[in-house]
Amino acid sequence: MQADESNLEPFTFATMFIEDDLQQRWWSLEAKLVERFGKKPDLEAVLFLIGMQETGFVVAKISKEQKQDLMHIAVCTVLGQSGYYVKEGNDEDGWPHFKQLKELPVQDQREQENFLKDHVLLYFGQMGF
Repeated sequence: MQADESNLEPFTFATMFIEDDLQQRWWSLEAKLVERFGKKPDLEAVLFLIGMQETGFVVAKISKEQKQDLMHIAVCTVLGQSGYYVKEGNDEDGWPHFKQLKELPVQDQREQENFLKDHVLLYFGQMGF
């Protein structure tokens, strides 16, 4: 009995290779961040760090709203590398504001996470980290 190949996703092996490469690069970044901060960060924590890096915002106590704002800034910053967002400037409090230039691709949750991780890795690569 032969398998019905019409139900197989195209480029399954290529997709697996790309995801494996992404995972290896992500683990390498995590290892560097553990070495630097002593704790393994998840994607949200990495976005939070990028937001802090981009804004210079450092206070003893950060509200949930500020944390969300910092993560939003990080997402706009990393996706800006691919032309999805552009920084328009800063408001009177010094917070950056972005304009969306093109629609984000429609993806499932795993694809969205990998899309963000790939852009985060590009960001850190450009920072020489």
